[in-house]
Amino acid sequence: MNITKFAVAGATGRLGRHVVDVLTERGHHVVSMSRATGVDIITGEGLAEALTGVDAIIDVASWHSSDQEAATEFFRTSARNLHEAGQQAGVDQITAASIIGADKATAGFVAAKKVHEELLLSGPLPVRILRAAQFHEFVGQLLDWQQGDVAYVPALPTQLVACRTVAETLVDLALDPDAPAPGQPIPEVAGPREETMSEAAQLLGVRRGVKVVGVDGSGMPDAGLAAKGAFLPGPHAKLAGPTFEQWLATQP
Repeated sequence: MNITKFAVAGATGRLGRHVVDVLTERGHHVVSMSRATGVDIITGEGLAEALTGVDAIIDVASWHSSDQEAATEFFRTSARNLHEAGQQAGVDQITAASIIGADKATAGFVAAKKVHEELLLSGPLPVRILRAAQFHEFVGQLLDWQQGDVAYVPALPTQLVACRTVAETLVDLALDPDAPAPGQPIPEVAGPREETMSEAAQLLGVRRGVKVVGVDGSGMPDAGLAAKGAFLPGPHAKLAGPTFEQWLATQP
């Protein structure tokens, strides 16, 4: 299968920007799909036109809050619309980003991603999924969500990964002539080492003038599962740098 023209859903988002960069650098023709470019994968506005002549879709569109019900509805609609419009346009496949541990999640945003995976994989188009660890960029988001000069961040294990690393791995998967066979584990990508979310946040807090206090995370969905390592990469995962500290040093 010779893929030359990609449509990227969520192209202007945190991960999508990097996916567009990687595809462009590798010489592929890219159609950026987001509401900012006049394509709405939920209402379907502009979708059929955007997919004209497209060989493959990379779906990194995401919901903006952690509310499980709203996120599930977003992913349910986006999966259906991408499959329907993609099939009508003659698209060959969809490659989508998910989250490590989605298969174990019982609540919150990650549980919505579990439903998203199931809906994507139910067809009709062939789908490849890459599960990623939490992004380095997520740490800043955790601090943004809290007001004041003290932030309470869960001291839960994570293996933070750079968005750019995820984008490169996602494009590799989309272009791989040998798709993961049925029954094979879903591919995973994570950062080079295990860290705790609160320790990473403390490094960023120093830069922002925010005191970060590690807490047990009991208010978070599936905190018990997270504490036991349910959202850490499995033995078959690709591990790639930079570490959070190395990445932070490169940020303006």
